[in-house]
Amino acid sequence: MDSITQAALGGALGGAVLGRRFGRGAVIAGALLGTLPDMDVLIDYGDAVANFSQHRGFSHSLLVLAPLAVVLAALLSRWQHSVSFRRWLTFTGAILITHPLLDAFTTYGTQLLWPLGPPVAWHTIFIIDPLYTLPLLVAVIIALVRPPAIRALTAGLALSSLYLAWSLAAQQWVDHRVHQALAGTGYQTAPRMVQPMPFSTLLWRATVLHREERLEIVTGLLDGDAPLHIEGFPRDANLVASAKQLDDGRRLEWFTGGFLDYRLEDGRLVATDIRLGVPGAHPFQFVIAEAQGGPDNLAWQAVRSTRLARPMVNEDAWPALFRRTLALSPVLCLRELKLASSGAACEGTLPPLGSQ
Repeated sequence: MDSITQAALGGALGGAVLGRRFGRGAVIAGALLGTLPDMDVLIDYGDAVANFSQHRGFSHSLLVLAPLAVVLAALLSRWQHSVSFRRWLTFTGAILITHPLLDAFTTYGTQLLWPLGPPVAWHTIFIIDPLYTLPLLVAVIIALVRPPAIRALTAGLALSSLYLAWSLAAQQWVDHRVHQALAGTGYQTAPRMVQPMPFSTLLWRATVLHREERLEIVTGLLDGDAPLHIEGFPRDANLVASAKQLDDGRRLEWFTGGFLDYRLEDGRLVATDIRLGVPGAHPFQFVIAEAQGGPDNLAWQAVRSTRLARPMVNEDAWPALFRRTLALSPVLCLRELKLASSGAACEGTLPPLGSQ
């Protein structure tokens, strides 16, 4: 999640655990501790792919943060004998452990058990979601103005936790709807990812990978029984295979679970993380190789990876997203991030699911 949300969560937990003893100091200390794991963004791992895929690595590992919480609690209990070690451990442990767990609800990828296993991403909440953050932020402000405000902090934590539970339920509903629509097609067993569109859990995006094509479906909880609208995006199987022969390609495949797009641009192999952002506005695009030879004997030379500039989003995109979220307009064309009155108005629109 964003830094404001993590600080608000840490501040709320800090105030709830030690607010009666330290007042607003517990809230401020909790907010600072809650942002500590994200300080890994200051580390340069050597190239763009490494920086991308090692963020939320060791600093977000439960195998690192749990022992760190114990060490910090021991130091703090020596500093303040009036608070027991157990109480300090509740303070440090709750704040440090909830940070990566909350991140795991997003799509980026959090290495909860670094250095073991792949990143964890439950895809149920967008990285910025005001409906999750506001209860925590309001509670923290109240606790800073009129400490200790334990009831306000408890209420904020309860509401934000209920919202996370709601996001899980909403995702399952959308996934079930997509799964039913895929039944009887060639895509029902293909890898798919269901995640919320920006800023709420009312509008969702389903991405389905196939060997030579990927499907993008946008559907909302307010859509009723409207048929699913589907857009197709081609995939170059040869580029996918070539990328998997490169170290950076394998690293990105591992980190993203394979949800990548590859293209040849000015003689360079560009890998795009299609999980984050939306088509036409994916923020993470990396040059990982240069083409060698001609069309008949094309080969790839690995290069030090670099990240391309974030693509510009058209000015009408955010109003269009808002209207689509509230089901005020039926179709959002992902290629152009523009509204359309019918599926036929979108480039790349495919027949209704189930009709293939």
